[in-house]
Amino acid sequence: MSGRYGIVSVGTNSTRLLLADVSGDVPRVALARTVGTRIGEGLGEKGRLGEEPARRTLAAIEQLARAARGRYVRLFAIATSALRRAENAGEFLERAGEVLGVEMRVLSGEEEGRASYRGAAASLGRLRGERIGVVDTGGGSTEYASGTGVVPDRVSSSEIGAVRLTELVPQLSGSDGAAGPEAIARAQTIAREAIEPLRDADPVERLVLVGGTATTAAAVVRGRAGPVDGFPLTRGDLERVLDQLTGVGLEERKQIAGMRAQRADILPAGIVVLTSVLDVLGREAAIASGSDLLLGYLLERRDEELPPGGLPRPARARSKTPRGFR
Repeated sequence: MSGRYGIVSVGTNSTRLLLADVSGDVPRVALARTVGTRIGEGLGEKGRLGEEPARRTLAAIEQLARAARGRYVRLFAIATSALRRAENAGEFLERAGEVLGVEMRVLSGEEEGRASYRGAAASLGRLRGERIGVVDTGGGSTEYASGTGVVPDRVSSSEIGAVRLTELVPQLSGSDGAAGPEAIARAQTIAREAIEPLRDADPVERLVLVGGTATTAAAVVRGRAGPVDGFPLTRGDLERVLDQLTGVGLEERKQIAGMRAQRADILPAGIVVLTSVLDVLGREAAIASGSDLLLGYLLERRDEELPPGGLPRPARARSKTPRGFR
């Protein structure tokens, strides 16, 4: 177990666990789990976490904490866009900390983008001075970072993501059947306005797409689920998947090969965001990667906190089972 760090992350759409040995030059993932919890459901631009989304997310955290217990030398916990926006985030964070035994830290958009870049860069092997860009489209926000090494020199965060855009244009969800061209056009307009600041980004030689939208879209293009590291995605691929998804209702989407059922309603919106980013960056293609925010955060903490000649003392969980979200 030498060097194995653990991290629990609460995103707008999913709650995730990663256990990885980060003691060497090449990180080795021991366990990765994802639970669809959608804590950002109904949150809006600045609202309150709903009781039911918070309760199911806390239940998932407890489940993941049990899976991780005794398997790490250091445990971290982070949260992203939904917890940045929620008026009652403090109450939720306190309960999450009780379950995990460690404080859950809410990342800024810039911190999120920097860690996503670090995780993606680790999957590319030795970098030889070429500029790379990393796009992380989440449920509530989209981060873009670029640089020539393992640490980016430019990071930006845009307030748009797959869950957020779906709630702004609910026809995209497929709940009422196929989505018409007017709904898609409206979603494209919203997405492009949100990511317009990326227009002045530096050109890159390689572009990496991380996050659930990218990996699920890659799985649908490939026609089966499973790891997609290094899988090429073109703008044409993404547009074809978007047409396929918006042309049918939600239940039919869930049956598409490679689709994760929990993501079927928000994937069209996520793809709209991704294709808008490609448009603004002037790119026709990129690669998908499963090495993202969680791995990058662990690598950052390893570099900052691993003392010379040894590992830090284990963070011991002091879990308390929640009785509900007050």
